[in-house]
Amino acid sequence: MGEQRKEIVVYTDGACSKNPGPGGWAAVLKFGEHVKEISGGAPQTTNQRMEIQSVAEALKMLKEPCQVTIYSDSAYVVNCFKQKWYVNWQKNGWRNSKGDAVQNRDLWEMLLEAMKPHRVEFKKVKGHAGVAWNERCDELARAAIPR
Repeated sequence: MGEQRKEIVVYTDGACSKNPGPGGWAAVLKFGEHVKEISGGAPQTTNQRMEIQSVAEALKMLKEPCQVTIYSDSAYVVNCFKQKWYVNWQKNGWRNSKGDAVQNRDLWEMLLEAMKPHRVEFKKVKGHAGVAWNERCDELARAAIPR
């Protein structure tokens, strides 16, 4: 039988003031009553990169293998895992279905590495739709954009 893992809920978001341009990422990690907020930024990035980084940084915070549910408003991130795009990317030497190099490979690899110890489920949440923790992530990500 599988060992009992802590169940962690994570909300993530990325933001970019110009795309590309300065950007920020944020995550809210919840375990029972405990809430941890993390965020960071980059001077020159894209919204997509910040979305991926927010998930990777959240997973890197976990000190033991966990059962993790990730809520993201990024179809790019959620669909990558729901539709298993990364499996073919890896099989095809990090080329997409058109034969082009996969964009943001460095961050996808960082995210896949951060996922390894955990059981991770991705759920799409509608952005800017009043989902409290998603709104909080958006606030934190915007605040983390380097000025």
